Amino acid sequence: MSVALGTTRPLPVRTTPVGDPGDLLASLPHTAPYAWVRNGEGLVGWGEAARVAVPPGPGRFAWARKWLATVFGEAQVDDSVRTPGSGAVAFGSFTFDEDAHGSVLVVPRAVLARRAGRAWLTTVGESPLERFTPIRDPGRISYGDGSLSAPEWEHVVAQAAKRIREGELEKVVLARDLVATAERPIDVRLLLSRLSARYPECYTFSVAGLVGATPELLIRRTGQEIESLVLAGTTPRGTGPADDLARGAALLASAKDRHEHECAIASVRQTLAPLCSSLTTPDEPELLMLPNVQHLASHVTGRLADGASVLDVVAAMHPTAAVGGTPTSTAIQVIRELEGMDRAGYAGPVGWIDAHGDGEWGIALRSGLVQGRRARLFAGGGIMGDSDPAAELAEAQAKFRVMQYALEG
Repeated sequence: MSVALGTTRPLPVRTTPVGDPGDLLASLPHTAPYAWVRNGEGLVGWGEAARVAVPPGPGRFAWARKWLATVFGEAQVDDSVRTPGSGAVAFGSFTFDEDAHGSVLVVPRAVLARRAGRAWLTTVGESPLERFTPIRDPGRISYGDGSLSAPEWEHVVAQAAKRIREGELEKVVLARDLVATAERPIDVRLLLSRLSARYPECYTFSVAGLVGATPELLIRRTGQEIESLVLAGTTPRGTGPADDLARGAALLASAKDRHEHECAIASVRQTLAPLCSSLTTPDEPELLMLPNVQHLASHVTGRLADGASVLDVVAAMHPTAAVGGTPTSTAIQVIRELEGMDRAGYAGPVGWIDAHGDGEWGIALRSGLVQGRRARLFAGGGIMGDSDPAAELAEAQAKFRVMQYALEG
């Protein structure tokens, strides 16, 4: 159901407490699954009470906020739970490039949620009746080059590093894609189940065909409190505990990775400071260890000064230096010139927002765009002046393995 701004009908919304639903992802029917789950908590949804394609351009977040205000403002809400994520909720995915088509907002017909020891079900309109079909394995997976072959992408990395050394910019994040084709249609629920089981510390998400497990929390808003997790600087996991420790120590000591991380932190600090009455950023990053890689990570917390919604903060923060580069405007232009592909929702904001402006939005990393038997996988990394193209290619291939595991098991 596609709903255009100005033509929405009031949505009857009812939220009621429920018993512990167990595995949230196991509750999803086959049609239109939406998800935002970490460590077994979060929200899943299905069906579409309202959906809109957000027009591209620099005003897209303001347009989205206006559309949401109309839909949420006209909703007839009966909410006995009254917590972030209850009542009317929209899931969303925005393209990385503001000029690209593909951004979408969806209000599901049903949302099942669990967090902080509470669980609830929200329905919009009549109770949605969905047919729960068995999850089917996609069968054998074959892979082919995306927009660029591996050697072509290495050449692009070399070009970017040269432009950085020449002083045009400090950092640029370059991505590449890989096309996966399955024997049978790909069931998004299978990917979600595998991702959440293997990467419980990540945010497993599904919005309009964009599926993944991102370690990077762009922003969480709970009332006036906000939180962000900044990741920049990566190394593959080792062959064992000793190798892991050595790799982690080398990452912490790496001038290239530390500078890349500081660029990302500075970007977030500069963006959030005008919105916040208080903001705390750590002096030193810590190591975040995932099953496939280790990251330099920094937790940022703050308090909003003017009651901005989570989408307002998303609009101010995207794109961060962690997924774009420094300075941002120059990096975006270099990406457009060199990368040779449309990122779609990869590295764009993905998450959910409720009628009170609370919500959680991540950066759509470790992800793929699924349609039928085909999945377009994405991975990338931060390029600095001394980046080695072969090493950057290896890092991207390590990141591809997240979605390859989800497809293959």
